[in-house]
Amino acid sequence: MRGDASKRGAERRAAWRDVAGGLAVAMLLFAPAAPAQQATVPGLTPAQIERLSQRHDGYLGALAPRNLAKKRPRPPFDLTGTWFVDLRHSFLDFMFGPPYPEFYAAGQQALQEAAAARAAGKPYRDSIGQCYPPGMPMIMTRVWPISMVQLPTVIYMLFGFDNSMRFIYLDGRPHTDPDLAIPSYNGESIGHWEGDTLVVHTRYFVTREHWIDMGLPVSDDFEITERIRLLEHGQTLQIEYIMTDPQNWKGEWRSTKRWLRADYSDIPEVECLPNLNQSLPSTAAP
Repeated sequence: MRGDASKRGAERRAAWRDVAGGLAVAMLLFAPAAPAQQATVPGLTPAQIERLSQRHDGYLGALAPRNLAKKRPRPPFDLTGTWFVDLRHSFLDFMFGPPYPEFYAAGQQALQEAAAARAAGKPYRDSIGQCYPPGMPMIMTRVWPISMVQLPTVIYMLFGFDNSMRFIYLDGRPHTDPDLAIPSYNGESIGHWEGDTLVVHTRYFVTREHWIDMGLPVSDDFEITERIRLLEHGQTLQIEYIMTDPQNWKGEWRSTKRWLRADYSDIPEVECLPNLNQSLPSTAAP
């Protein structure tokens, strides 16, 4: 089974290279030329269209009308709205520790180096300041609002910080086969309901320049389980994070955070541009 998946993954990557090569040729052919020299460029084949549209076999897309129309139990709550992380107690509540789990060598080194940099007044692993995506879980606690739109099949999250996007699929699909999955900074999130709680399992993360708190690394084995509830008559969102990474720490790393409704807020268009950050002391390039 895994061998078949690996073969499919290799075939998919090869197909993407073929399509990319064809598009490159097409761009060359479309270069300005005299009418008599203009070549005829063939259109995409149905197979190429399927590959470029990122079709997945076996299940409908989250916005497919047939998927949205399927009968499902009524969800216990709707997260649609705009939210802001609750920092009323302390600004440092955006962090996921301390307390911390028992870190292995890389995490212990990061804690020591971060403390030394802080004592010297220098930034440490400030990849976010260099326009790398914060990634999960840090994207959830940036000091910008988060807008959420909940549909029967998916929850769309748009973050004010860098306009990053996250998707939580609720339509019963499984996680992508690991041999076919494409890692991302926010990972692949699959949710299901347990009573009055939405349970979300996220995996397949990009690890390059992806840190938690003050430069704590994650590996390919990093996974997050979130237990999401609405409290106080829907005015407060609470998420318990249960994070595991057997390459970097022992057991579970747990942290619980809250968000407040921000009904008078919207998400503006935002781009992270290095030239806007390069003169700020806290985002000095390494």
